[in-house]
Amino acid sequence: MTLAVDRQFPAALAAAMSIRFDCAGGGGVDFEPFTAFLSAEETTDWFRAWTGNGELRGDDFRVFGQDGSGGYAAFWLVRTGLPLADQPVVFLGSEGETGVVARDLAAFLWLLADGFGPWEAATSYEPDWTPCRNDELVALAERFAPDRRQPAVTVIEQAAAEFPDFDDIVMGLCR
Repeated sequence: MTLAVDRQFPAALAAAMSIRFDCAGGGGVDFEPFTAFLSAEETTDWFRAWTGNGELRGDDFRVFGQDGSGGYAAFWLVRTGLPLADQPVVFLGSEGETGVVARDLAAFLWLLADGFGPWEAATSYEPDWTPCRNDELVALAERFAPDRRQPAVTVIEQAAAEFPDFDDIVMGLCR
């Protein structure tokens, strides 16, 4: 997909990124939302560094947050001609983890509402971690995607089923 001129957060994403990601007792998700997408230049610099491939551009990603180790959450612009909100949400971790965590923005809102962040959805490194449902994010998901309600496990399974080759695609770009 070509570089989109519009790099503004969709309203639902902007609203979600303004909510604090935490649980009582400090057991929240490992996610630090951004207030804006990374610029095209920053995204290209990151993607080249992440893949070790200086020939790539980051045009197919809109990065909107990170985990504590520097892994990025982004829209993957793989559905030609569709708006940003209809693109899948992916995670590219600082240690090479990859995963499509939601099929689109509506599914991502329900993932967040159910207490999962991008890192938690893409990995299983913390076996003792328990998701903590966020009532503010539930209300937000009900407002922006009332007909798409589903548990996080379903969001993750559907995303993985639709894009089973994401890791192979990304790893094929690495040098």
